[in-house]
Amino acid sequence: MADKVFPSSKPTTTAAPGGAAAPTTTTTTTTTNGGTTKSHLINPTARLPYRPQPHNRRRNYRPRRNYCCCCCFWIILIILVLALLVAITGTVLYVLYRPHRPSFTLASLRIHRLKLKTAADSSSSHLSTLFNLTLSSKNPNSHLSFSYDPFVISCVTSNGDVLIGNGTLPAFVSDGKDESTFRGVTVGSSSDLDAETVNNLRPELKKGNGVSLKVEMDTKVTAKMGGLKSKKVGIRVTCDGIKGVVPKGKSPAAANVSGAKCKVDLRIKIWKWTF
Repeated sequence: MADKVFPSSKPTTTAAPGGAAAPTTTTTTTTTNGGTTKSHLINPTARLPYRPQPHNRRRNYRPRRNYCCCCCFWIILIILVLALLVAITGTVLYVLYRPHRPSFTLASLRIHRLKLKTAADSSSSHLSTLFNLTLSSKNPNSHLSFSYDPFVISCVTSNGDVLIGNGTLPAFVSDGKDESTFRGVTVGSSSDLDAETVNNLRPELKKGNGVSLKVEMDTKVTAKMGGLKSKKVGIRVTCDGIKGVVPKGKSPAAANVSGAKCKVDLRIKIWKWTF
């Protein structure tokens, strides 16, 4: 039977720097059956080794992410509120004033010259035209005025869209319940035509019931109501249903405009396309 060795309960002292004695606890463990004896020294003044702690990177980015989400939320909310206010304002104005589009009328069209000359060898053809128009514009609104830029007028055939004359109309302002009339608007052309255009135009000139014509006017307009003013918007006025005849001699020929109707369409331009 092996003898048991009990460790001493008195702590041993170890000299510390500066002459002071630092207590040191010694623990001795003896195993039976001839085992080895292990001694553990615990020094309370000794520094523990530094062990770096892993950083949580998600915590660093969380406040920045929250800030971005908050900014996006408020921006979207402000845009929605502004859009709602604009829609409400537009609805109120429409209910109160009931705005209408301006109307145009082609009162008369006189053809002074409409000649197509072809060379003897049919190598070239020349078109010479001269028209005289009377146009009127009416603003049906009482609280809304329109400011027009100069008009670009084009006279084309209704079937083949062959350009047979162009001209201009000066800028003007149409106040509420105002009607403006323009007399003596000159539209003409003098140009050489290719073979395809001549083939489309010649049958129109030979018709016994007259040439089907169409007048197109392009411009930009600004609407103003009180202190509110819109941006310039492109419009096209198209007057269709005109029957013209080729004049004989020097006296002009009056076109039949009783069935002519003019409509106003918006012209929205996006990059290279116009709608």
